[in-house]
Parts: sequence; structure tokens; C-alpha cells
Amino acid sequence: MRKLGCFGLLIVIALAVAAFVGLRGWQGAGPLERPTTISIAPGTGTVGAARQLERAGAIRSSRQFRWFSRFLGGGKGIKAGEYEIPAHASASEILDLLESGKTLQRLVTVPEGWPSVMVADAINKAPELTGRVEAPREGSVLPDSYSYGRGDSRQAVLARMQKAMQTYLAKAWASRKPNIAVKTPEQALVLASIVEKETGKPSERRTVAAVYGNRLRQGIPLQADPTVIYPITRGRPLGRRIRQSELHAKNGYNTYASAGLPVGPIANPGRASIDAVLDPAPSKALYFVADGTGRHVFANTLAEHNANVQKWYAIRRSRGEM
Repeated sequence: MRKLGCFGLLIVIALAVAAFVGLRGWQGAGPLERPTTISIAPGTGTVGAARQLERAGAIRSSRQFRWFSRFLGGGKGIKAGEYEIPAHASASEILDLLESGKTLQRLVTVPEGWPSVMVADAINKAPELTGRVEAPREGSVLPDSYSYGRGDSRQAVLARMQKAMQTYLAKAWASRKPNIAVKTPEQALVLASIVEKETGKPSERRTVAAVYGNRLRQGIPLQADPTVIYPITRGRPLGRRIRQSELHAKNGYNTYASAGLPVGPIANPGRASIDAVLDPAPSKALYFVADGTGRHVFANTLAEHNANVQKWYAIRRSRGEM
């Protein structure tokens, strides 16, 4: 009896050691030296996922992974998608990740005010996409961050950006204030692109929109510098001062040479600039100029504006810019 008792104790100890070692293999640091990604295809179960993980070097044993997944897993099932496995992630952590559905987020970001040529550049440079895109119609893309998966087409990503603009513009137009200066959603988009390029200060957008709306109603040329630059660079930075000859060029965009709106947008405006055009500030201002702080000062009359311009010139001279 004593021998059997000792033998039983040895079995218990051996089982305890095996369980301890196994749990360390399940919850301890994994063998992966650096982060890696794996793609789990739809319909892949634990067996297939375990084999992928073992081939990728993320786990030591696919058999052990399947066994522990069965008895210690969350029971939620593995979800398809692309996952980033952190370096030295434990087998337990990897299973939690695959069951969570928290797939790798790849993003293409379009900042407010980007021209379409730069949007196309960003999409074409984004990794793991297929195909190429040409610059879309100016103003057709809603600035935002767009997620995508490995193997998605660039054209499909661009189509989502354009659909987002169509949807937002339609919704914003339906909520527009009465008696605004623009008469169609297309005109709103054109004016919003100018507002976007003229100020990056959220507090100024509605007042800048009011200035241009007041000018449109009175038939005063908008005189917006970004509209002069657009036909020269298609929206990319000019990198120098505007020339006098360019201020007089008639090309459908130059709002110094012609009254009214340009023939099309000069950038892809964001939501806030669209909203500003459709709900401008209650202002009678017709002019604005930089005030030296990164903001602008607004004026109702030409005399006030000229005085503000002289103050701005004085600031620039003090900085050695003139």
C-alpha cells in the first residue's frame, strides 16, 4: 500500500509539473522576435490558424495551441482578418487577439484642404493596396482617415472617399441656412474649398465664409490668393510669391481677374468649411487681412481694410519680410 501511495504521489507531482510547464507555454512569453502579421481567411478554424501561427514562428507548437485553446480559450471562435502579432506575445494573448476581431488597421489619411493630386499621391503610396489611381475630380473627396485591408484596390478606397463626400454634402445642404449666397451644393463645395485654403483657424471659418458670401451678393471679385495659385500648381504649394502677371491671368479660377466663383473647387474641403459656407457668421465684413498672430482682422469698409493692411505691412517690415 505504501508503494502504491508513493507511486500515486509521483503521478500527481508529474501531472502538476506537466500542467505548470504547459501553462507557462500557454501564458508565458512567445518565441516571436519581432511583430509580424498574419491573415486569417474566412472559414479558418483553430487547426488552420494554429498551423499558420507555427509557420510564422508566433507559437512553439500548433498541437499545444489547439489543446489549450479548446480547454482554456474564450469560446468565441477565431475571426477572419489581418492581425498584427506583437513580439513575444503569449499563445493565450494571441488567441484572445484572434477571437477579439481586432484586426490590423491600415489607414490612408487625407487632411482638410489637400488638392486631389496629393490625395492620389497618398493612395498610390499606401502599402498593401493593388492597382493605381489618377487624381480624382477636385473637391470630390471628403478629408478623413480611411481604413483598408491588405489586397484592397486603390480604386475602391478612392470610391469610398468620394462616396463619403457625396453623402456629407447632401446631408449638409439639406440643413443649410436660408438666404445664403450659394445656390447649389456644387457652388457650396467650390466656396468651401476657398474658405478651407484661406484659414486654418476654426473660429474664423464662418466669418471668412460670410466675407465671400457678401462679396458674391454685391458682385465684388473674391480676390482669394489660393484661386490664383491653383491653376499654376493644381493645388501644390507655390513656393514663392504670386507674380503680378498671375494676378491678371484669366483662366476660370483667378478671382482677381473675374467676379464670382471659380469654375470648380481648388481643394478638397473638410466638414467644418462646408458647414461654414452653409451657415456663415452674421457679418457685414467685406475684407480681411493677416494680423501677425496667425489669425485675420476683418473690416466692413475699404478704409478700415487699408488701415489694417498698413498695420500688417508694418509687422512684416519689423520681421524683415519686406
